Amino acid sequence: EHSGVNVCCMKRICDGCNMAAGKRGMDDCVFCRTPMKNNDADVLAKVQARVVKKDPEALFFLGNQYEMGVLGLQRDMRKAVELWTEAAEL
Repeated sequence: EHSGVNVCCMKRICDGCNMAAGKRGMDDCVFCRTPMKNNDADVLAKVQARVVKKDPEALFFLGNQYEMGVLGLQRDMRKAVELWTEAAEL
């Protein structure tokens, strides 16, 4: 609830740390220094690239996006459960 996932490296950062980094002028990911993506298509492409590599965090994250129907994805509970199951098996 008080954190978010950086899709470049799939690492979770608390909102306070993210705000503090922004105040210091750090606009890139604080973990891997990748420039942050601001649109759904770029975010989805980053996540899908990590899904192809069987990253369990990315699979779980993409499942959540299908569950909620965000990032330009059609809401699909069946796909969400498939992704969550695959993530759990890794």
